[in-house]
Amino acid sequence: MAVRKQNIFNTITGGIRMGLFWIMVVIQTPIIFLLPTGRISVAYMRVFMWFLKIISGIKIRVHGKITTKRPVLVVSNHISVFEIAMFPVAFGGSLIAKKEVASWPIVGWVAKKFGVIFVDRNPSTAATALEAVQKTLANIKYPLFVFPEGTTTNGAYVKQFKSALFNVIEGTNIPVQPVVVNYRFRNGDVISPEDMANHYAYFDNKKMEQGPLAARERSAFGQLYHVMMLGGMMIEMTVLPVPDLTGLNRKEIAAKLGEMVSEKYMELKDKKATK
Repeated sequence: MAVRKQNIFNTITGGIRMGLFWIMVVIQTPIIFLLPTGRISVAYMRVFMWFLKIISGIKIRVHGKITTKRPVLVVSNHISVFEIAMFPVAFGGSLIAKKEVASWPIVGWVAKKFGVIFVDRNPSTAATALEAVQKTLANIKYPLFVFPEGTTTNGAYVKQFKSALFNVIEGTNIPVQPVVVNYRFRNGDVISPEDMANHYAYFDNKKMEQGPLAARERSAFGQLYHVMMLGGMMIEMTVLPVPDLTGLNRKEIAAKLGEMVSEKYMELKDKKATK
């Protein structure tokens, strides 16, 4: 299968889908405003993102199940904005995001309502951020998602996991569930590295040597519109076994989880989605 050719029809179709998305946001906003903060609003995030999934033409295929133990920290590779949107649809729960998202118009307010924890990457405030994550983990009964690469990629590989956030589970018995994300065409066919970089991921392979700012292709909403214009895609999620992290420090935890996710991602990257 090939990427849908960009033409006036697809541009109009993408625009209609984007318009429907904003209509959905306007309709949902009063409901979200009235929801009590906590488990109910977090659960509603699944409903909100389900509408986004349908409008965007996204298919989700999940292999395996995450542990039923709570609390649980779910870690995954990060290719684009769609992980943030589709993990709650697949598994329920909320996530950890960078602090900058909190200041985005509408998005920041909705994310706060949905229980998203914002983490400041500034080392001077890292301790406060980790304390907030630890406090939340100790009191929730739903999965909490985090993307330890710290940024999106071009889909060609998995970046080394950052270790800072794993302070919150160091020396605890909180399970960490690794999940591998692969993007496919809607019929499950493999997306080539060139198409992945140019259309489905955030970064362009050909510009990576110029740095992340030069390589970045689209904004979050730009990426959303672009995938809508292409007719959607399939997101394949492969749940890996919960590893034994007993006695490991945060750097060792990050290295072990990163290796698990990276190896599986590279194994599946060039294979058609399985049923």
